[in-house]
Amino acid sequence: MKHNFRELKIWKDSIEIVKSIYLLTSELPDDEKFGLKSQLQRCAVSIPSNIAEGSGRSTNKDFRNFLNMGLSSSYELETQLIIVSELFNFEIVELIEKLHEIQRMIIGFKKTLEV
Repeated sequence: MKHNFRELKIWKDSIEIVKSIYLLTSELPDDEKFGLKSQLQRCAVSIPSNIAEGSGRSTNKDFRNFLNMGLSSSYELETQLIIVSELFNFEIVELIEKLHEIQRMIIGFKKTLEV
């Protein structure tokens, strides 16, 4: 069963996270260009990308696997945001809350695909 990823709230909200991450990383020091900056951006982009890729798979089981990858990327992103906060004293509370909401939505959506 295929889903149109463009219509999924989790995909739309995760695109917003990507935008926020790119804004945040633009404020990181230049020497983090190939370190945290790159890692944060790749993790953030991975979330909607996995949702989109999974939506085109032919089975719900396959889709769930891609949702798992997106969820894992969100946990990795959360860890990196905590590191950025600790190292550079960035305010990340609101971004983490949005990320937690996406995590809850992915988990909930996965459950609907198990039926």
